[in-house]
Amino acid sequence: MISWWNIYLIIAFFAMVFSLIYTPLCKILAQKIGFVDKPAEQAHKGHKVATPLLGGLAMCLAMISTVIFGLIAAKSMHRDVISPAVLQTLPGVTSVSMRMVMIGIGAVLITLLGMYDDRFNMSAKAKFGGQFVVAAIAVTWGGVTISAFIGNGIITWGLSVFWIILMINAINFFDNMDGLAVGIATIAFSFFTIAAGMRGQYFVATFGAVATGASIGFWFFNHSPASIFMGDSGSHLLGYMLAVMGCMITYYKTDVASPFSILIPLFILALPLFDLLAVSIIRWKIGKPFYIGDHNHISHRFMKMGMPRKMAVLMVHLLALIIGMCVLPLLWGDARTTAVSLVQAGTILLLISLLQYSGRKKEVK
Repeated sequence: MISWWNIYLIIAFFAMVFSLIYTPLCKILAQKIGFVDKPAEQAHKGHKVATPLLGGLAMCLAMISTVIFGLIAAKSMHRDVISPAVLQTLPGVTSVSMRMVMIGIGAVLITLLGMYDDRFNMSAKAKFGGQFVVAAIAVTWGGVTISAFIGNGIITWGLSVFWIILMINAINFFDNMDGLAVGIATIAFSFFTIAAGMRGQYFVATFGAVATGASIGFWFFNHSPASIFMGDSGSHLLGYMLAVMGCMITYYKTDVASPFSILIPLFILALPLFDLLAVSIIRWKIGKPFYIGDHNHISHRFMKMGMPRKMAVLMVHLLALIIGMCVLPLLWGDARTTAVSLVQAGTILLLISLLQYSGRKKEVK
């Protein structure tokens, strides 16, 4: 009998396959139309040859295709091979269908916005404006909201829009080495899928499985040496999807002793958020606009400590895995579990801070 956990794995697999198909096709298309990233255009670029930039489109198409394929398969599948637990929840698709459609529209729009920026290099003001519009659509009509025990609707709306914009730019900043951002996103999507599945939010977990599979498929072409980049289209898409997943899951339940489970998404996404904060502070101190790229990211700090590029990326991914596993027990633990988990995760972030500081001192000398 097919259970929900089987369905998540199947969905992730097909999303990965679609991504493996679309990515090389988008690579060919990008080369034909000249949609490439030229290293000479920006000083902080690390690659030496023009590289295709349509990775975001490939992941977006993979997600859309998986959803369509899944809907067709669900209608044609024999009910006797599906577990009763799944059959009982399938009628709920109707109740969430409009929200999912609006979230999907937001994903397409944010991908197109990133593609436009990749092609025409939008101003920071115009880019933020576009991000705000997409975030507002997701929050207003997609129901993507952060309550955090706040009863004021206006504050909740503003906080939710800010969260989506924050994550879009955090992943955009984090996309500074081959395979780094998509690897972090894959790890985060996996944790979000597990969290949603454990909370019985089956359709949200399905959403996460789609994103996980599409990210894995793209990683095969984006890890070092990358043959295609995700560009702003990819970083915008992944950041948007991560923000949405972080909002949609119900982390706190009254039968759990600690309300601190609402901190889970912050810790799962701690590294890109930490990197965004650290880099912004560094650029502010030296009087440089925060949206201008440089080599002050955590991955670059690891390289300055002597790590090869691939090892620096692997180190960041391992840290993300460790932090995510530290806080996942908050879903079922009591106050003592919460305390230990938060101290563990906080200690790791403190370690990263010390490494960042050490990297800066070395650079100054």
